[in-house]
Amino acid sequence: MGAQLRVYKRRIQAVTATKKITKAMEMIAASRIVKAQRKVAASMPYATELTRAVTAVATGSSAKHPLTTEAEAPTRAAVLLVTSDRGLAGGYSSNAIKAAERLRERLASEGKEVDTYIVGRKGVAYYGFRERKVEEFWTGFTDNPAYSDAKRIAAPLIEAIQKETAEGGVDELHIVFTEFVSMMTQNAVDDRMLPLSLDEVAEESTRKGEILPLFEFEPSAEDVLDALLPRYVESRIYNALLQAAASEHAARRRAMKSATDNAGDLIKSLSRLANAARQAEITQEISEIVGGASALADATAGSDK
Repeated sequence: MGAQLRVYKRRIQAVTATKKITKAMEMIAASRIVKAQRKVAASMPYATELTRAVTAVATGSSAKHPLTTEAEAPTRAAVLLVTSDRGLAGGYSSNAIKAAERLRERLASEGKEVDTYIVGRKGVAYYGFRERKVEEFWTGFTDNPAYSDAKRIAAPLIEAIQKETAEGGVDELHIVFTEFVSMMTQNAVDDRMLPLSLDEVAEESTRKGEILPLFEFEPSAEDVLDALLPRYVESRIYNALLQAAASEHAARRRAMKSATDNAGDLIKSLSRLANAARQAEITQEISEIVGGASALADATAGSDK
C-alpha cells in the first residue's frame, strides 16, 4: 500500500512540474499576441495604399505586366505556405497545411502544375516526410518575422513570376497563411497575390465609396509597375507573416491553457487517489495494531490461568 502511495506522489509532482511549464508558456504567448497585433495593425495602411497605387496604375494604362495581366492559358502556379517553426500550438500548422492541400488539388484540377514554397519547420517536415518537392523554404522567424524576412521570401517568387513558364516561371502566385480574426478565432486562408484582380479591388473601392484617382506616369506605366511589383509582393507577404505570427501565439496560448487546465484536473484526480490510498494504509495499520493488541491480551489471559 505504501508503494502505491509513493507512485501517486511521484505522478503528482511530475504533473505539477508540467503544469508550471504550460502556465508559463501560456503567459508568454499571451504577452506576445499584443505585440503581434500591433505589428499587423501598423502594416495594414502601407499595404492598403500600395494596392491602391498599383490599381491606379493598372486601370489608368493599358500596360501588360505580370502584376496585373492574366495569362491566357495559365499552366503553372507557385504556392507559398506559411506554417510554424515550433509545435505546442494545437492545430495551427495542420490547418494551414490542409488549406494548402485543398488549394493544390484545386489548381491541379484546373490543369496547373504547382511549385511549393514553405515558411516554417512544420511545413518543411510535412513535405519532407512525404518526399514532396519543395522549391525553397525558410525557417527560424515565424513567431517574430521582420520585413527583411519578407524580402528574402519575395525574391525568388518575383523572379518566378517574371519568367516565362517554359523557362521555369509561373503564371500565378498564391499564399496560404492563417488569418488572425480574434483571440479565439484564426482561419487558414489561401489568397492569390498575383496577378492582382483589378475587378475585386474596384468592387471593394466602390463598396467603400472610394474613387480611384487618375495619374500621369513618368517615365511610363510599365516602369512604375516594375518598381511597384517587388514592393507589393513584399508587403503582402509581410502582412501574411505578421497575421500568421499573431495566430500562432493565439493558438499556442489556447493550447497551453487547455493543457494547464487538464493538468489541474489530473492533479485533483491523483490527489483523491493518493488520499484514498493513505486512508487505506492508515486503516490497515490500525487494524494490525488492534489485532496485535487483541492477540497479546488473549495470550496474557491464557498465562494467568
